[in-house]
Amino acid sequence: MSEEVILMKGNEAIAHAAVRYGVDGYFGYPITPQSEILESLAELKPWETTGMVVLQAESEIAAINMVYGGGGSGKMVMTSSSSPGVSLKQEGISYIAGAEVPCLIVNVMRGGPGLGTIQPSQADYFQTVKGGGHGDYKLITLAPASVQEMADFVGLGFELAFKYRNPAIILADGVIGQMMEKVVLPEQRKRLTDEEVIARCPWASTGKTKDRKPNIITSLELQPDQMEKNNIRFQEKYKTIEANEVRYEEINCDDAEYLIIAFGSMARIGQKAMELARENGIKVGILRPITLWPFPTKIINEYADKVKGMLSLELNAGQMVEDIRLAVNGKVKVEHFGRLGGIVPDPDEVVRAIQEKLIK
Repeated sequence: MSEEVILMKGNEAIAHAAVRYGVDGYFGYPITPQSEILESLAELKPWETTGMVVLQAESEIAAINMVYGGGGSGKMVMTSSSSPGVSLKQEGISYIAGAEVPCLIVNVMRGGPGLGTIQPSQADYFQTVKGGGHGDYKLITLAPASVQEMADFVGLGFELAFKYRNPAIILADGVIGQMMEKVVLPEQRKRLTDEEVIARCPWASTGKTKDRKPNIITSLELQPDQMEKNNIRFQEKYKTIEANEVRYEEINCDDAEYLIIAFGSMARIGQKAMELARENGIKVGILRPITLWPFPTKIINEYADKVKGMLSLELNAGQMVEDIRLAVNGKVKVEHFGRLGGIVPDPDEVVRAIQEKLIK
């Protein structure tokens, strides 16, 4: 399976990339609009080619705990779900973060709250970027805006997860999961041998340590002073990630008087709105956060000294806008525009929002 260009859905790209990046195991459960990830893996049958385990668990709770076990052994393991399913996984995600187990989680967001709708949404920003589960932890959060990035971020997500011993999540929305585009898939990589896994992850619970005593993977610590030390260490790690792993894209920002800040599918809508605005003499640029955590706080703060206003374009009632306002620290006007219920705005609506919220 050499590099090739294929037309496929974003969800399908996740599955194909997982096989080609040499993932050891996938544990999931069907839920719209991400079910094609599991379905595609079932069709690919990677257990016959690469040895990858693909398992439909009995529930989302079971799936995330299988990830905990597989990741704790040093293997590249992942899961995927959509918004209500990720809610069920939150306890397990917190345990994984507390045990510093690398893994990859995929959330293809749908509308809520509750069962809500199967239509696209970006309303899991708080759930993901603010932690979601209990305790002071962070997830490395990648927000793809194309089918190509859905594939690429599988590799990047695992790279960052193992680099920092921290769970990573691909936070996509239903538009990106279901849309079809050309994708350049990576070349097939070999899965690591057990010996290579032990060399890469000496902390892993493999039962094959030099002194034959198994490493214990746990998030439990009954001594308050030691638990405080653990948390302080976690916070220092998060500061390192914030210093080194911020990713974003800038388009026409050099001369911009107004800035659209958007991620995922809304960044695509925002880019077209930017073009329409410029045709009408309004100098608009777009800044797309690629990592929602770590958030591009510094660059947004710098633009606050250069532009007249910022519009947070989100498929929700206003979540990322809070982080933008914290970033600018009152230096410039920041407004939110979004649609709810799975309704995707058209670019003309965004241009009107700039005119009405920032210019008038």
